[in-house]
Amino acid sequence: MALSDHLLRHTITVQPYLGTGPSGATYGAAVTYRGYVQDKRQLVRNTAGEEVTSETTVYLNPGATIPPRSKVTVPSGRTTTVITANRREGATGPVRDHLEVTLT
Repeated sequence: MALSDHLLRHTITVQPYLGTGPSGATYGAAVTYRGYVQDKRQLVRNTAGEEVTSETTVYLNPGATIPPRSKVTVPSGRTTTVITANRREGATGPVRDHLEVTLT
């Protein structure tokens, strides 16, 4: 079961990270998603296992695909980078299935 529409009150723009090319990082075409953006400073581990500070967490429906290192523009206009994107399953509890994305 996905997140309810009343929680999806923010729009973010994502440029998915595709890899590294001869000129550096390459990104795909921008995609917009509706979600819930929470500015919340917390320590998280990146894909290399290093502890880093996340300034923002975004909650999206589970169908979104957002690779680490993608560029994200949040409603304030700030462009940031994805640290992690983890799928969370609500099972039978009150939490619904969602994608939790931590940003720098």
